[in-house]
Amino acid sequence: MKFQKVLTSLAVLILLSILSSAAPIPLSQSSDPFDVVILNGRIVDGTGNPWFYGDIAIREDRIERITPAGQLKKAPARLRIDVQGLVAAPGFIDIQSHSRGDFLIGDGQVISNVTQGITTEILGEGWTNAPANELTLAREGSVDPEARRITREFTGPRGFNNWLEAMQKHGTSPNFGSFLGATTVRMYVKGEAPGFPTAKELAVMRQLVRNAMEDGAFGLATALIYPPGNFASTEELMEMAKVMKPYGGVYITHLRSEADNFLKGIDEAVEIGRKAGVPVEVYHLKAGGRRNWHKMPLAIARLNAARAEGLDIGADMYPYIAGATGLVACMPPWASADGKLMENLADPAMRQKIHDEILNQKTEWENLGYLATPDGVLVLGLEKPENRQHIGKRLSEIAAAQGKDWVDAAIDLILSERQGIGTIYFMMTEENLKLQMRQPWIKFGTDAGGADPDNPKRLVHPRSYGTFPRILGKYVREERVMTLEEAVRKMTSAVANRLCIRDRGQLREGFYADVVIFDPNTISDRATFEHPHQLSVGIHYVFVNGTAVIKNGKHTGALPGRIVRGPGYVKR
Repeated sequence: MKFQKVLTSLAVLILLSILSSAAPIPLSQSSDPFDVVILNGRIVDGTGNPWFYGDIAIREDRIERITPAGQLKKAPARLRIDVQGLVAAPGFIDIQSHSRGDFLIGDGQVISNVTQGITTEILGEGWTNAPANELTLAREGSVDPEARRITREFTGPRGFNNWLEAMQKHGTSPNFGSFLGATTVRMYVKGEAPGFPTAKELAVMRQLVRNAMEDGAFGLATALIYPPGNFASTEELMEMAKVMKPYGGVYITHLRSEADNFLKGIDEAVEIGRKAGVPVEVYHLKAGGRRNWHKMPLAIARLNAARAEGLDIGADMYPYIAGATGLVACMPPWASADGKLMENLADPAMRQKIHDEILNQKTEWENLGYLATPDGVLVLGLEKPENRQHIGKRLSEIAAAQGKDWVDAAIDLILSERQGIGTIYFMMTEENLKLQMRQPWIKFGTDAGGADPDNPKRLVHPRSYGTFPRILGKYVREERVMTLEEAVRKMTSAVANRLCIRDRGQLREGFYADVVIFDPNTISDRATFEHPHQLSVGIHYVFVNGTAVIKNGKHTGALPGRIVRGPGYVKR
C-alpha cells in the first residue's frame, strides 16, 4: 500500500512538472494565427514598473499575450516584428489635444501626432463642437464655414454624442474623446455677453452638462483667460461641476491666471474642486513671465497641500518654454464683450482705451504681450498676402519695420486679418519645466492639433510635432530628469487613470492594442519654433486598436480610431 502511494505521488509530481514546463495557455482558444506578434521588445508597460524583455501577441484589437522574450518565437502570426533593441510601450494619451477640426473636416490622419506615438487624443479645452445652437454656431462660423455646417448636426439633447459619432464616422487615425467645453455651455445660453447667468439660464447649463456626461464627456473643461469663457464666475463653474459629480467627471482648467495671479488661479481651482466634490486637473501648468518664475515652487506646494488634505488634484504640461495662442490674447478681455472686439478696435476712442490698458494695466487680466515683451512674441498665423512678409517675426521687429509701437502694430494686424492670428509667447524657464516634470502627479499633453508636413497651412508651435519625443529624448535620455519608466507612465496610465479609461494606457493582456515601438537611443524631436514642420525621429511602429498606423516610421493611411468615453456614459 505504501509503495502504491509513493508511485501515485511520483506520478503527480511528474505531471505537475510537465504542466509547469509547458507553454502557458492562451487567453483565446482560437487556432487562428495572431494578427501581430512583437518579439524581443524592451517592454515598458506603463505602470511605472521596471522594464523587462518580452513578446506581445495581438489578436484583432486586443493584446492577447505578453510573455518573456522568445516564448512567442514560433507562434503563427500574420505580421511578425522583431524589435530587439527597441522599447515597446503603451500608446501615448494626449490629455490636451485640439484636433477637433482635423477629425471633422480634415483627413483624420493627424500625422504630426501619431508620428509622436500618440494613440488617443482628448479634446475640449474651453470649446467643443457640441452642444450647439445658433449662439455657438456663430463662433464656429467665424472659425470655418464648413465646421459651422457640420456643427448644425450637433443640436438637441444628444448633440455631444452626435459630435463624437460624427468624428468616428469621418475616420481618425488615433482614438479620441472629449471633455465638455465650459465656454461652449456658457455661449449656449448667453452668447458672448458678460454677466452671471439667470436662474433659468443656469438650469439650462446644468442640463447641458448632464446630457454631455451621459454621452461620455470626461468632465468640464475651462479656458479662463479667453473671452467669453473668462466671464464665468467661480460660483457659475462650481454649479456646473456639481452636476458632473455623480458621473465621475473631472474639472480640468486653464487657470484664470498663469502669471501675476498664478497662485490665486490655483486657489480658485482648489475651491471649485472642494465645494463641488470633484477631482481637479490643471492644464499646461506654468508660471508665465520672468517676474513670476519664482512662483512655481509655491504653486507646487499648494497643489501638494491640497492633495494632503484629500483633494484629488493634479496637472499636465508640455516641454517648452513658450506657449501659443492668438495675437488677440494681447487684448484685454472686456474689449471682446458681446463679440465686439473688431468693432472696438476700429473705433478710435475705444482703440486708444485698449492701447492704454495694455501698456498701463488697470484691470485684472492676463496681459500676455506685456508679460512676454514684444521681443518674446513670435507672430505666425498671418494669412493675408499683404501681411505674409511678417510671418515668423517677433512683434518688436514688425513694429520697428512699420514705425509703430508694438501695441499699434498688433492691433493693425488683427484688424487687417480679422482673425485670432496664431502666435507664440516666450514666457517660461527650463528650470521650472524640469521641476514640474519631477512631480508624481504631472502628465503630458501637446495643447495642439494635428499637422501635415507635406501640406503645411501655416507655421505652428513645435509641440504639434515634438512633445512626447522631446520628453523621451531631451529630458529622459540626455538630461535624466526622469526615468524612462516614469516618463512613459505619465504619458499613458497616469492619464488613463485620471480619466477612468480602464482598458487603455498599459501593455496588459486583454487591453486594447494601442502600442508604440521606439528606439530609446535615437528618439528625438526635430521641430523648432522657426521651422516647426519636421517629424520627430525614433518612432518605428504605432498600433491603434491592433492596426498599424505607423510602420517603419511612415504613416500607413489607416484610420482605426474609436470613441473613448467617460465613466458616466449611458448607452441609449
